[in-house]
Amino acid sequence: MIYVIDSCTLINLFRNFYESRFPSLWAEFNKYVECGRIISVREVYQELKDRDDRLATWATLHRDIFHPPHVDEMSFVAEIFATSNFQWLVKKQARLQGTPVADPFVIAKAKAIAGCALSDEKSKGNAAKIPRVCAHFGVECVNLEGFMENENWSF
Repeated sequence: MIYVIDSCTLINLFRNFYESRFPSLWAEFNKYVECGRIISVREVYQELKDRDDRLATWATLHRDIFHPPHVDEMSFVAEIFATSNFQWLVKKQARLQGTPVADPFVIAKAKAIAGCALSDEKSKGNAAKIPRVCAHFGVECVNLEGFMENENWSF
């Protein structure tokens, strides 16, 4: 299984699991990144690159895992936005400011490669969040804990 990781999951991973305290977790994570089992999309990189922390540094050093969208992914993003409630994946402020929004691209990449979206977003009612959009379109989606369970990680 290939996992397409979202910004919020990377932020949670870097915020909660310090490399010096969880070396075996980071060794496994880095193996998955190196062998292509954890990938992401260019828009996630755009969301992370200007941060002033070790995550931004890591993202820059691993720029090759952040893939640009292919034509089929762009078509699927259009399909996502054809569902009126899912248009809220891009919030008004992001539209006005032109800030990057990765969510629809994470979902589209996971769909295109028959992979799994890896996102720590939580479904809330009818809110346009990654897990809800994935469920609607039949795309597998797990959070960080679900990923660790799927891969039988235990530390």
